[in-house]
Parts: sequence; C-alpha cells; structure tokens
Amino acid sequence: MATSREKKEESEPYLTVTIDTKHKFNDHYNVHEKLGVGKFGQVFRMTHKVTGQECAGKFYRARLSKDKAAARKEMQIMNKLHHPKLVRCLAAYDTRSEMALIMEYIAGGELFKHIVDENFDHTEPTSARYMKQILEGMQYVHKQNIIHLDLKPENIVCVDPSGTRIKIIDFGLACELDPTKDLTVMHGTPEFVAPEVINFEPVGLETDMWSIGVICFILLSGESPFQGNNDAETLALVTAAQYEFDPESFEDISDEAKDFISSLLKKNKRGRMSCTEALAHSWMASFTPLTRRPTKSLNKEKMKRFLARRKWKKAGKAVLALKRMTNLSNRPDSPGNSLEEPGWSQEAEEAI
Repeated sequence: MATSREKKEESEPYLTVTIDTKHKFNDHYNVHEKLGVGKFGQVFRMTHKVTGQECAGKFYRARLSKDKAAARKEMQIMNKLHHPKLVRCLAAYDTRSEMALIMEYIAGGELFKHIVDENFDHTEPTSARYMKQILEGMQYVHKQNIIHLDLKPENIVCVDPSGTRIKIIDFGLACELDPTKDLTVMHGTPEFVAPEVINFEPVGLETDMWSIGVICFILLSGESPFQGNNDAETLALVTAAQYEFDPESFEDISDEAKDFISSLLKKNKRGRMSCTEALAHSWMASFTPLTRRPTKSLNKEKMKRFLARRKWKKAGKAVLALKRMTNLSNRPDSPGNSLEEPGWSQEAEEAI
C-alpha cells in the first residue's frame, strides 16, 4: 500500500522538456559534487537557486555534433517515459561548449548497496518485490517501444534511504525501435549484455529481459551468472548462454525463482518472457502481501564481494563499447560503437 508521500510524488505532473538555448544551466542551478562518470560525460549534484530542489545534472561533451545528438536523443526518449518507476527529466540546456540534462536527484543510492547494509533483512520475498518494481517500470518503457540497453545494478536506485521503492535511471544508451528497421548495437556491459548484442544481431525488447534475468540471478545469489576471468571469457559464456544454479548459492531459493530466471536467460530472444509475462509468473504471485510463506534471510557475503569487484572494475573503465574479436567493432553502421573515453565537463567543473 502506497503512503501519502508516495501518492503525492506519483501524482506530480510530468514535464515535457524543451531545450533552453537562452540561458546557461548555472543561471538557474548551483553545481556541487560529482556523482559519476558515464559514456557521454559526467553527472553532478545540483540545487535550484530559487527553490533549493536537489537535482542531478548530466553534462555532455559538445565538441562533436554526435555528442549533442546523443543528448537530444536522451531528452526525446525521457519525454516519452513518464512513470513512477523511472527517473524524471526536469530541464535541458544547450550552450556552445556542452549540453546539460537536469534529472531528478534520487537520494537512496544503488539498490544492491542498500541490500548489503547490516540493517537490511535480505530475503527472497524482498527480492521478488524489487523485481516486480523493475518489471513495472520496464513494462511501461517497452509499451513505448523503447529499449533501455543498459540495465544493470548501478542503474537500479532507491528513491530514499528506506529502500522500499526503486527507480530505473540512465537512459543514455536507450533506443526507440523502428518496426521497419533492424537495430544492432555495439555497446553494453559484458556481464549484463544479451547474446544478440555480442553476435551483432538485431536487438529488441527481449534484449532488456535478458539483463533483468541477470539482475535477478545476482539479487538472489550474490553471484554473476556469466562472470569469467576476463571480458572475453565473460562474453563467450554469454553467447553460449552457459550458466548454472550453484547448489550452495541457491540452497534457500525456491524452484519458482529459478524457473523465473531460466525463463529470461534464454539464448533465443524469442523464448524469453516479456515484462507482462514475467509479472504474471508464479514466482511473482507467490509473494503478494496476502501470501504468508516461511522466509529465510539470504547471505550477503557474496553480494558484498560482487559489489567490491564491480567497484574495482569501474575504477578502471566506464561503460564499455563491446569489442568483438572481429573487424565488426569498426563498422560505421553500428550506433554507439565508439571506444572513446568519457569527456570532461569543463563548464560544470568551473561552476563548482
């Protein structure tokens, strides 16, 4: 049952954002600490100079026309995604040196980091409830014929420190599908990317469903199903759809949960559940508020090790463009296949 605060937040009107070319972002916002670095630029915490509202400013390089095009594309996609489980876009600015998208600031932090907190009781039912929220958000995205293409734990965040509600963030790699054209991409994160991406085959809504399956696997076990000793080994395991439910890690996990995951991690994308089908799966139904089942707290140690490894990998590189072991990585017809390092936001740095 939603609280009055939740109902208020979810009833707030959504904005259709247009790009402001008459002002600079720092005419309206103060810039604070850096929150992160992505494929196209950097993200800073910001506050509105009049209202004091906290926001997240996503700054794009604007040296090349394709960089500005990426920002405009993300804004256009965000204007179509008005749902309580999805981050909101609040404003956009276009200056000579860069573009900035102003997004809502989500204060609760990454979901997986919340789960390993010593005060959080991590159980299979709580995992099912988080997966339900992810599916509800992505069901809306898919109804708009949009694919996220970068679903991973870092992009599932808690609305507030209580950690009961989540939102999906970072639509920087998202694409709108054209029913008359096949779409192939060359970017993603090796552990979470679907086989069709690595094989340079057409992607679809099902591509996100694979990533949701990987997230669910890790959420329940603390282990990554396709993690190899290096990226090449990981990609090989993904293309083979080769994984197993380790008896120790899944000892306390129900057969329904394992069937749920198996119905998403299918090599042939046409065999994967849709969001609607996943929400109707018996695992989802088995953990409704009216259901009373004995539950056991899940071990967090493997999840802690997973997060430590992700942090170490992120320190060395941002979201990778996938390097296939062929010349396909240099094909000009592949959107987003650049291997450039993320750019730095000089204007935002100076505004701090």
